[in-house]
Amino acid sequence: MASAIPVGFRALPLPIIQLSLAAVLKCGQSFRWSAFPLILADHSGTNIDHSVPTHEYRFCLRDRLVCLRQSSDTLFYRSIFPDSPLPPLEEVKREGETLIWLKDYFQLDVDLVKLYDEWSTKDPVFARLRSRFAGIRMLRQDPWENLVSFICSSNNNIARITKMVNALCKHYSPPLVSVPPPSVQTRLPSPVLDDEGDVQADAYHPFPPPSRLAQPDVASTLRSLGFGYRAEFIQKTAKMLVEARPSSPSTSESLEPSEKWLTTLRTTSTEEARQELLKFIGVGPKVADCVLLMSLDKREVIPVDTHVHQIAMKHYGLRSAAGGKKANMTPKLYEEVNQRLFAIWGDYAGWAHTVLFTADLKSFSSYGLPPPSPVPTPTKERRSADTFGPALTATLALTASPSPSTRKRGRPPASRTPLLSGDQNPVIDTQLPNVLQTFADHTESSEGASLADRVKKRRRVAKTVIVRA
Repeated sequence: MASAIPVGFRALPLPIIQLSLAAVLKCGQSFRWSAFPLILADHSGTNIDHSVPTHEYRFCLRDRLVCLRQSSDTLFYRSIFPDSPLPPLEEVKREGETLIWLKDYFQLDVDLVKLYDEWSTKDPVFARLRSRFAGIRMLRQDPWENLVSFICSSNNNIARITKMVNALCKHYSPPLVSVPPPSVQTRLPSPVLDDEGDVQADAYHPFPPPSRLAQPDVASTLRSLGFGYRAEFIQKTAKMLVEARPSSPSTSESLEPSEKWLTTLRTTSTEEARQELLKFIGVGPKVADCVLLMSLDKREVIPVDTHVHQIAMKHYGLRSAAGGKKANMTPKLYEEVNQRLFAIWGDYAGWAHTVLFTADLKSFSSYGLPPPSPVPTPTKERRSADTFGPALTATLALTASPSPSTRKRGRPPASRTPLLSGDQNPVIDTQLPNVLQTFADHTESSEGASLADRVKKRRRVAKTVIVRA
């Protein structure tokens, strides 16, 4: 059954196993997607209705804002233009352009389920995680934006790269449109209002072209925005591009000549494109390979950093040249990791690597897992035992069964006696009668005392038990 189409959106049938926006847009490929919750969790921590979209994602192109929502079987999309509303025929034409862009950007001509099947057959590690991390595919981004974003990625994390890239757009590109956030379907919080009492809108900025970032003052401005040494790399790279392929003052095309040239690298060999990218300031092997994979159609390329190296050692038998220590990423090691993983995954090795990379991110540690079960309320007997204090409770627990560390792996305990033998733990064995007597004395002396006094005495007993044990 097809999902209901949200007002103003168009629908593209697409199962979530072919594309998961929640994973693809947050796993460190692109850094300018904004995510807005549509459904708030109820008190039990579960969503109200899993069959409807839970988030809206927004991305600003040069001439439009693209808004996406997703259900289990459908991708919903709409565009917002600076000159909206549009005449009906013009609106249909432009939404057709948006659909073409979506299919290209998400590379929907590639059957992801087929790739997952192939990787699972070759790789048991991938087979174990495929169902949990379904729908992770490679984006086909604008090469210029992709290049600058990954110059920012040097010694950085996803959250900070996102902040830097959005600051760059806000400072060097005028806002295209201003749009309020989408409404939350339940428990709507009080909206933020402007001075005139209207719902406050968010401004969306396109990515600035090379000519804008090539200006001499850009490096110092970006440093003031927190870019550090990357500020000079961005300005110099933009300058190199513009000087090699200058723009015509009369041109009215959306892409500058330098951007068009970057796009032509899609038709060159992988090695030729890599060598061109390595000429730019701030572009090393890893940054170059990220651009090759994420915007220049080099699907076999695996960008290698220490994180990917750890994955190769952990799951794929790659030995560390540093004897188990963190190894420096030498050209030889970089190539060795690449060859090892390419031999397993094949022509789409870069795509497979992205799934493993995402699965290993700390921010995805609970992704795809069912919500935790509610903690059961302790019974009356359990609550009574807990009033003895955690130290005494833990000590008594030690007497219930032999310590796991004293058992041989895979062999059940020889007996189920309630106490450890003196050979297993002579300290606990010899001290236990004194512990129990101390507790009995405490119980007798607590008769008639107030609740507060009894609690204090029980805590003192617990400390005494620890000292004696």
